[in-house]
Amino acid sequence: MVVEPIWIIVLILVAVAAAAGGTSLALVRVRRRDQIVGLEPAPDAPRVPESVKEEVAEHKRQLLAELEEREGSPPPDIEAELTRVLDEGAARSATTGPAPAAADAAGAVAGEPGTEETIGPEPEEAPRPRFRDRLSKARSKLSGMVGALAGRARIDEDAWDEIEEALIGADVGVEPTQELLEHLRTQVREQGLETGDQLLAAMKAEFKARLGGHDLSLAYADAKPSVWLFVGVNGVGKTTTIGKLGTREVRDGKKVVMAAGDTFRAAAAEQLGMWAERSGAELVRGNEGGDPSAVIFDAIEAAAARDADLVLADTAGRLHTKVNLMEELGKVRRVADKGAGTVSEVLLVIDATTGQNGLVQARQFTEAADLTGVVLTKLDGSAKGGIVFAIQQTLGIPVKLVGLGEGANDLVPFDADEFVEALFS
Repeated sequence: MVVEPIWIIVLILVAVAAAAGGTSLALVRVRRRDQIVGLEPAPDAPRVPESVKEEVAEHKRQLLAELEEREGSPPPDIEAELTRVLDEGAARSATTGPAPAAADAAGAVAGEPGTEETIGPEPEEAPRPRFRDRLSKARSKLSGMVGALAGRARIDEDAWDEIEEALIGADVGVEPTQELLEHLRTQVREQGLETGDQLLAAMKAEFKARLGGHDLSLAYADAKPSVWLFVGVNGVGKTTTIGKLGTREVRDGKKVVMAAGDTFRAAAAEQLGMWAERSGAELVRGNEGGDPSAVIFDAIEAAAARDADLVLADTAGRLHTKVNLMEELGKVRRVADKGAGTVSEVLLVIDATTGQNGLVQARQFTEAADLTGVVLTKLDGSAKGGIVFAIQQTLGIPVKLVGLGEGANDLVPFDADEFVEALFS
């Protein structure tokens, strides 16, 4: 009689334990089911190809069906199964390249400030910058004059004063400005020009005529390799110009060797090496503080041995007022001429923001190295676009290339018509 209550209590405890176990198993199944249904990639993760997504979804449906059928049996290892499916899909997609979002993410990381870029050259489809879009600062120096002349009923002395002030302020230079104004006054008298709009049209045509007519092509020698020397003071962008130009020439199918002839500036060779790696060019460098002439000579010999088309030779920045440094530049040119290649271009790189000081540099470097052309960098950040006119009119040296931005595609051939229209628009 005493045993029966005890057995009743035991049976009640067993029933409670069984109910609790069943509830726990149900909760585990629900949680696993929710994990499967809610398995989504992180917002910043690369996207999985659509075909793999569909396959994963099908496996989800199959596994959920198996859970419903397997009453009392342990649930399958769902996470391991899904990992296997994703790995198989990723292996298949690797043969066709990364998914678009993954490629975009990789490009964004490579371009972040403070990170070393290891990507290849910029895409060929990158648009060429327009002068009109990049010369807003230079245009601002002439906008007041253009606005004052447009719609003016007659050409008086006030009009001539406004033109003179605007051109000198834009760094055309005093002498070139005076000569241009005399020519325009003659045109007004001979052609009977009366309005400000007619004078503006005559001025634009005169600028185009004087800036145009030069051979702006970069010359290749008849025999390989051709040698292009780059000279200029420190900080004007010689090394970057070589990198951008090398990128362009490699894209055009040329085999390019870059010569790290700036052996005195810290990290100059490393900077040029990054451009060479990115563009697909080869690099020849020497010891820090070594003889620049020897480095360039070795680069020319190496280019000849490798049947390269072009040597782009960097040189140490030097002040145009230092006679001994300018004489050394003449030595670089003479040594380069003695090598297996032919020096077909000597390009002076000038920072457009230096204004008339750039004209002084051009005059001094011409005497030392027999310049063939000018590369005008940072024109997009300068309000002194008139330096183009000053250099070509005063020294007769053509501006062959201009920098309109930081990208490799932003170093473009100079176009007189587009340049003038951008300034006077």
